[in-house]
This record gives sequence, structure tokens and C-alpha cells, in this order.
Amino acid sequence: MVTISLCMIVKNEEDVIERCLASVRDVVDEINIVDTGSTDRTKEIVKMYTDRIWDFEWIDDFARARNFSFQQATKEYILWLDADDLLTPEDRDKFKALKQSLDSTIDAVSMNYYLGFDQDGNVTSHLRRYRLVKKENNFQWIGAVHEYLAVSGNLFDSEVAITHSPLSHDSDRNLRIYRKMIESGSPLSPRDTFYYANELMDHSQFEEAAHYYEKFLDSKLGWIEDNIGACFKLADCYHKLENKEMELNATLRSFIYDVPRPEACCRLGYSFMEQFKNLEAIYWYKQALAAGNKDYISLQNPAFTTWLPHLQLCVLYDRLQQYDVAYEHNESARKYRPNDERIIHNKQYFEGIFQKQNDENL
Repeated sequence: MVTISLCMIVKNEEDVIERCLASVRDVVDEINIVDTGSTDRTKEIVKMYTDRIWDFEWIDDFARARNFSFQQATKEYILWLDADDLLTPEDRDKFKALKQSLDSTIDAVSMNYYLGFDQDGNVTSHLRRYRLVKKENNFQWIGAVHEYLAVSGNLFDSEVAITHSPLSHDSDRNLRIYRKMIESGSPLSPRDTFYYANELMDHSQFEEAAHYYEKFLDSKLGWIEDNIGACFKLADCYHKLENKEMELNATLRSFIYDVPRPEACCRLGYSFMEQFKNLEAIYWYKQALAAGNKDYISLQNPAFTTWLPHLQLCVLYDRLQQYDVAYEHNESARKYRPNDERIIHNKQYFEGIFQKQNDENL
């Protein structure tokens, strides 16, 4: 069985750090915590789980801090987490099984990263990240902000999921770091340009965000998944700016990089739906369902291949007075979101129509 060092960087995480460490303490062999300047009870809480604690002066560079944390590891593999991440009991069992069975020739292991949930506990957004890496390979973190771990070699996709469950965060921090880089004359890499545009969009600076998304795409140096993501983000910017033509163009631009993704299909379906071009809208929503879920490493939203197109198809077939088909799609949507008020209302609405039709036939 392989041995594992947990390596984390933290700052003022007293609200979440114990939850994280308690969820993982029995699946790792060592816990290494690098504190970048906490002024709350973070260190006090961490001491309940480990005495391997280091201080690192924060210099607006996440990669440097993470690389320093990796240097403290003494075991065969390194697991990294953020303080607001955790392992659920189910995924803790999966992790233990992975640890028992992991072939030591594996250089890096990816895990699902669950980022959002709906009211029924269904995952609404997720991606894959390489979470467990072989120490002797000396893999390095790259990037002052929105850093990534550069891995290579014998890679393995596991069934383990890390759940992201933040209580709060410094929403301006990343934007400040990027602006500091720009002001100092440091050029933004294509990846930095993409993530800077994301930060601008998150702060409702849609015109500037659109400019940087366009700049990123025009560079032709982006990773395919980021290119596609940028097209959808760009469409959102133009939607906020009420420029429907540019919004549509941005969605269609994603076709340059791959076959139509389910999100693109749903966006096109909605565009036709708004114009009451019902048959065209039906075509695109059916394409979203036909595409199904694929295990991309980039951010995914299962809604685009499950309840959302079914719900929209329900509305569209209702417009065409094809109530039986509309009802079937609503029932398909209800399997995923049984407590959604819209879907419950639709069910009652169609059952009322069917009852009226039965009464008229008596």
C-alpha cells in the first residue's frame, strides 16, 4: 500500500479547516500545513491534527506557496486540498480502496471536483483535477493565481470525488493579484488572460471581460477546453450587454473547436425558443440530450444533458399542443429535480388537461 502526504496552504480558515482535516485524517499518513499569515484560530485548530506546520510569507503567488508545501512531504505520494474541500464518507471509502490498490507506477491520479449542488443534492457543476501525485517526480505548480499542477507520465482517472464546500472567500483577491501583475508590466499568459476575464465577469465588468475573452481567443494559444469555455463566457457577457447578435456569434464560435457541446445546443435552443421558432428549438434541445455526459476534464454542468433540455422540450411541445409528449419530457425532468416547483406545476397542469379531455369524451 502506498503512503500519502497531505499538503495544504491556508490562511484564516478557522471556519472550515477542522471539517477538512477530520474528513481526510484517516486516509493520509502525514499532514503538512503551510500557513500564509493567519490571524485567527487556524493554527490552533491545525495543531489538533498535526505538528507539521510551516509559515510562508505571502507574496501574491499561489504557485510558490504550493510548491513550498510540496517540499515538506516525506511520503510516496502527495495529496493536495484547499481548506474548504472535504471528503464525504462515501468518497473516503473510495479513497481508502484507491490507496490499497494504487499501482506505484502511476504518476498522477485525477479526481472529480464537485463545485455546486442543487436543492436535491445533485451535482450541478464539476470538473477533474490531478489531486494525488508521486513525490519523486517533483511536479511543479505554475501560475501566481489560478495556478495549475503540471503533471505527466502514467496518469489514472479515479472514481474519488472531492467536495468543495466554501462558507466565504475573499472575492476580490484574485482580481487584485492580476491587476498588480498588469500594473507591474508583467505580461499575462493566454491562461492568465482567460482567468482574468473570468474575474472581471464575476465582478460584473462585462465590457472589459468581453475584451479579454476576445483577446484570449484571438491568441489561438489556449487549451481547447478553455477556448470553448471562453466562447460561452463571452456569450454571457454579450447577453448582459444586451447584444443578441454577438451572443449568438460567440456560441457558434465554440463549434470551431469541437462538435457542438450540450451547453451550446441548449443556448441555441433557447435562442430559437425566444423567437418562437419551436421546431428549431426542439431540434437543438434534442441534440443536447443526444450528446449525453462525457467525462471532460473541464468544468461541466450536468443540467445541459438532463433536466434542463427536458423541461424546455416540455414547454415547446406544450406550445405545439402535443400534450402527451410535453408531459413525458416533464416527467423525465422530474426524475432529476423532483422538488422543482416549475416541474410540479407542469405535472398538475397537464393532468388537468388530461382530466378535461377524459371528461369531454365521456
